[in-house]
Amino acid sequence: QVQLEESGGGLVQAGDSLTLSCAISGHIFNSYAVAWFRQAPGERREFVAELNWSGSGRRYADSVKGRFTISEENAKKNVYLQMNSLKPEDTAVYYCAACNTYYSREYCDEYVYWGQGTQVTVSS
Repeated sequence: QVQLEESGGGLVQAGDSLTLSCAISGHIFNSYAVAWFRQAPGERREFVAELNWSGSGRRYADSVKGRFTISEENAKKNVYLQMNSLKPEDTAVYYCAACNTYYSREYCDEYVYWGQGTQVTVSS
């Protein structure tokens, strides 16, 4: 069983920075890939950023590319999302997610483990 818990959300102003953290516990292996998603009110959950199982590759949504950075420590037991130059449209609940790739692919086709989310609100 794998548990994910996000923290670090809050209310900030446009242009500010914020770092989200995700603590992953349980039976997590090197073959896990991790990601951040977000869901704004009335919208579908959308992909934000992901890190491949080896930690060597990162992918980002176009809307956050150049402003957000995904990183990890401690064999992906701690995953971070550094968010710079925040915009009001970044307001959402942010979720951490993970899956076991079994080394068969770099990233997850489907994320199966999810946290409860942390709210980020960006005021204009």
